[in-house]
Amino acid sequence: RFFAFAGKQKKTWYKGMGYELLRSIFEAIQFIALLVVLRALVEQNVTGETALAALGVMLVSVTGAAVFWYLAHNSEGQANYHMCEEKRIRIGERMKYMPMGYFNSQSLGSLTAAATSTMEDLESMSFAVIARTMVGIIRTVVFSIAILFFDWRIGLIFLLGVLLFLFVNSQLLKKSRQLSPGRLQAQTKLVDSVLEYIQGMSVVRAFHGDKAANQTLNKTIEETEYQNFKLERKRIPYNVLEQIVLRIAAVAAVLLSIWLYLSGAMTLFTCLMMAISAFLVYSELESAGEMFFMLPMIDASIDRVEQIDHAPRMDEQGTKQETKNRDITFEHVSFSYGEREIIHDVSFSIPEGTTTAIVGPSGSGKTTLTSLMARFWDVGSGIYCSAWFGSYSGGSGTVKLGGTDIREYQLDSLMANFSMVFQTVYLFNDTIENNIKFGKPGATHEEVVAVAKAARCHDFISALPDGYDTVIGEGGATISGGERQRLSIARAMLKDSPIIILDEATANVDPENEAELQEAIEALTHNKTIIMIAHRLKTVQHADQILVLEAGRIIQRGRHEDLIKQDGIYADFVQSRKKAESWSIAGEGALGVGV
Repeated sequence: RFFAFAGKQKKTWYKGMGYELLRSIFEAIQFIALLVVLRALVEQNVTGETALAALGVMLVSVTGAAVFWYLAHNSEGQANYHMCEEKRIRIGERMKYMPMGYFNSQSLGSLTAAATSTMEDLESMSFAVIARTMVGIIRTVVFSIAILFFDWRIGLIFLLGVLLFLFVNSQLLKKSRQLSPGRLQAQTKLVDSVLEYIQGMSVVRAFHGDKAANQTLNKTIEETEYQNFKLERKRIPYNVLEQIVLRIAAVAAVLLSIWLYLSGAMTLFTCLMMAISAFLVYSELESAGEMFFMLPMIDASIDRVEQIDHAPRMDEQGTKQETKNRDITFEHVSFSYGEREIIHDVSFSIPEGTTTAIVGPSGSGKTTLTSLMARFWDVGSGIYCSAWFGSYSGGSGTVKLGGTDIREYQLDSLMANFSMVFQTVYLFNDTIENNIKFGKPGATHEEVVAVAKAARCHDFISALPDGYDTVIGEGGATISGGERQRLSIARAMLKDSPIIILDEATANVDPENEAELQEAIEALTHNKTIIMIAHRLKTVQHADQILVLEAGRIIQRGRHEDLIKQDGIYADFVQSRKKAESWSIAGEGALGVGV
């Protein structure tokens, strides 16, 4: 199973195993040198030729073993690290096409652990474990079979020792299989707890919750320690029993050899050779025995990685589509997350080149609606469930772009049509230029500067010590919220997609930055199809179409001048916004209305 998991590196692993086998053969040749000397001593015929013959055999053995040791470790190391590299990249590529339901709070630790600690287990264990266990068994079996040609009775004892060892080892593997998933689960919970602790540090400090947070983290650390110690503690009796079995077999071979010699059924040379063999035949198997219990741990790690690797992609049936137009159509779309329905039987169309505003109370489904357009979620009828990744149900209906169901698109060709500016901006721990180029990796520096100027962020970038080469920290922590928002707009402008989705892009911007941000948005949305979620009146009143949502249903639709005349949520929304915008400080110590 491990070699199937190795994928492209399987042949390199096989080559490494072949080199290991040849190394074992050359190491076993040392035994021939010992036999040459031993025979000469027994026959009392030790000469210079005896020494030269033994030296020649030893040179061949040592040289061959050294060469094939180097080749084996080089092949195994290359296969091991390239295998883990390919799996990590594959996990990253796979995640790009997973439904957003994978990335809930429950799955974050599992995905992080799979790409980090689980792959580290495979990196650190597979290199030593696979090679040593396989070579240990092969070498011992080959050695025992070779002894059969000298004396079948002693050879059978050696082989019986191997069989008894493997029986005890099978019980060890059974116990390890029972305990390995618990260890892996504890590691996942530890990663979850550490991530939660770090992400919630501001809350911990603000509410003096360090004791409670530490208590949770400490429990997961203690559980991880307990699971690892439990695995070690349970294996020790089996390892001791394995050693006892091999020692008994070796002693039995020596005693039988002596008895056969004393009874005249074996020559002195053969007796001495069998006695020496008893100390050599199990040497590799003894060291390999300490590694066998790790095999189920490798199995459990492979299970975890394959669970992600085999997760369904959202565009497995999709093809690259060429659209005649970019009209967006929802046809009787319903969508649920878990047991809770978010969108119910929604139908509408957004003609290419128009502006549509989506308004409604918090939790009405506005962001979910835009996410369905870009296929962050799928409206397929299947329900996905996983012990590691939670569950979501897709609902029903059809979302179309240019008259084609978006599920018929390859995800990359679909996403080429959309640029999105979110309320909460995420920037990567990289330079400002690379964060902007995320929308178009092959862009030139001149193109980056051009969109930065259009997005009104060139001036503050130029004022930074390293300009566009400034590393802004994870999440863009070293710059202000307004600056992060303008960088995200520059990123969207560089991508230059025909459809722009604005998810409350100005909601958290202070008044000093709002004017510049509004200018940046106008530059971004020029001659585009615009879908905006907004709570500010001036950003929605000029829309070609306004959709009013409540509890996942469209309860009003139309233009501003039509909806304002109707009783309903939109009219209430407009009145509340006008009232909020009229609040001001009238004078010292007094609160008045007017602006």
